[in-house]
Amino acid sequence: MVTDAGVAGLLRELAPQVVGLLVRRYGQFDACEDATQEALLAAALQWPDQGVPENPRGWLVTVASRRLTDQWRSEQARRRREASVAAMRPVGDAVVPAPGEDQPSDQDDTLTLIFLCCHPVLPPASQIALTLRAVGGLTTAQIARAFLVPEATMAQRISRAKQRIRASGAEFRMPPVPQRAQRLRVVLHVLYLIFNEGYTSSGGPDLQCPELTGEAIRLTRGLRAALPGDGEIAGLLALMLLTEARRSARTRPDGALVPLAEQDRGRWDREHIREGIALVTDALRQAPVGPYQIQAAIAAVHSEATDAQQTDWPQILALYELLERVSPGPVVTLNRAVAVAMVRGPRAGLELLSALGGDERMADHHRLAAVSAHLLEMAGDRSAARSGYQLAAERTASLPEQRYLQERAARLVSDDGCPTGVE
Repeated sequence: MVTDAGVAGLLRELAPQVVGLLVRRYGQFDACEDATQEALLAAALQWPDQGVPENPRGWLVTVASRRLTDQWRSEQARRRREASVAAMRPVGDAVVPAPGEDQPSDQDDTLTLIFLCCHPVLPPASQIALTLRAVGGLTTAQIARAFLVPEATMAQRISRAKQRIRASGAEFRMPPVPQRAQRLRVVLHVLYLIFNEGYTSSGGPDLQCPELTGEAIRLTRGLRAALPGDGEIAGLLALMLLTEARRSARTRPDGALVPLAEQDRGRWDREHIREGIALVTDALRQAPVGPYQIQAAIAAVHSEATDAQQTDWPQILALYELLERVSPGPVVTLNRAVAVAMVRGPRAGLELLSALGGDERMADHHRLAAVSAHLLEMAGDRSAARSGYQLAAERTASLPEQRYLQERAARLVSDDGCPTGVE
């Protein structure tokens, strides 16, 4: 008997293929995606007990197609849907493929589906939700849990996204060549956001959501398989692997956060590290060099150090300076300030951070307060550092990060509540 986990993995792999095949065959992305979700649910309930059918994708296509037929019949087939149904090849009196049929069997529409879900008419939050549902095969409930919102809220977000896709008149095909590079950047950004939310959850009791990081890696692998010559896809996959390699060392048994410098590097996933370094090494030979490749190179430098003291900070600083030229932004500046502090001293890093206080994208972010506090602590200004940690703790919705920042603040206070001397 196949395990529930084995079925879940197979269904996630097949979900985008089924949606893509149905949309290409029948049109109406929203209806096809809903029908696919119902087919996936039926499979999740039946296959663990009855076994996986010989042609699982064909089984899903058949069930989903019958669901579409039932829906169209019950709605009395409005004029637009009548035209769609009339164009379909009937099997008996039902507009479905024969059981087990799956034609054309050699076409995988996953890449086209990813581009559709990341259509620029959608805001980033909707792109993420729709990608996880239609391409990742996650249920609405799973996505809602990952992003700490009610299931009804997530269902509305996904429904509105599908309505906007329909209203935009977007066709189920690869973007024209002149638009493809820009659209690919959107796709990569969505996958990057999915991974980041899984690696450090923006809120809630858990620091990480492995379900999201795993899905982001799986989808990026699929994208690289479809576009193997793209250096930025390889760079993003390398970045994910090198970052994910640290996951088991990032928390204590009680769920508390362990910062990079204090992690037990013996617990890092060496296979992920080997694969990530090989990917980024190969990608950097390609031109032009992009931001994901540079970020992956920075992660590789951290991964190659046997302990925190052996980290090649001058090389990391040089890479951040390159990244800021290629893809400037407040988060890059924030990270570069840490590298500057490690190479040139904390006051130099603090001077760089001072400009970010006026950037509305970062001024009230907990990371700016946390990094400032860390550099102030390095500089010996323990009172200001304590205040900074407390401010950062107030600004984050992540409970593990709150606890960590509060602990850092508490370490700078003696038992009687007064600042202690230099440790």
